[in-house]
Amino acid sequence: MEKIINKKSPSYTATVVKTAAGVADTGFEVRSSDTMCVNESQKQHPWWYNLKYAVIGIVFGIVFVKAEVISWFRIQEMFRLQSFQMYGVIGTAVVVGMMSVALIKKLKVKTIYGEPIIFTPKKFNKGQIIGGIIFGFGWALTGACPGPLFAQIGTGAFVVAVVILSAIAGTWTYGYFRDRLPH
Repeated sequence: MEKIINKKSPSYTATVVKTAAGVADTGFEVRSSDTMCVNESQKQHPWWYNLKYAVIGIVFGIVFVKAEVISWFRIQEMFRLQSFQMYGVIGTAVVVGMMSVALIKKLKVKTIYGEPIIFTPKKFNKGQIIGGIIFGFGWALTGACPGPLFAQIGTGAFVVAVVILSAIAGTWTYGYFRDRLPH
């Protein structure tokens, strides 16, 4: 008879299986609700306060369109190893992100409200590889990464609405089965 226990720590929940022979830690990480939104601000703001994010999103979308980052043809060139442009954009984003995180940690930068920015350690697991492969297949088949989907609709590619609905359905499906999946 097996009994499944979830052991919680500040950064993750480990699934532990208790058997007649003893206790075995599966090592699977399950993100617990107490680690979600660690850096979320506790301050309340009026609804119009978030309009600045809409403006930034629109500008970001325009930059993506002008740089052809959302182009189906550019994405297909990347997956066929015919062009360096997308690898250059993605690689630049990774390097900028790494440098930004390092600076935030080193300088102990706080949010604009004075709240500390906390980075919690993440444990590697095979689900990340499987999820990445599924994500990559979806990206290659649709020619669309989830980020610029709305920018693609803004350019008149209304068929992308099918991709958005599929992404929402996939997210819902994962959320529904999340507790039963190996993490």
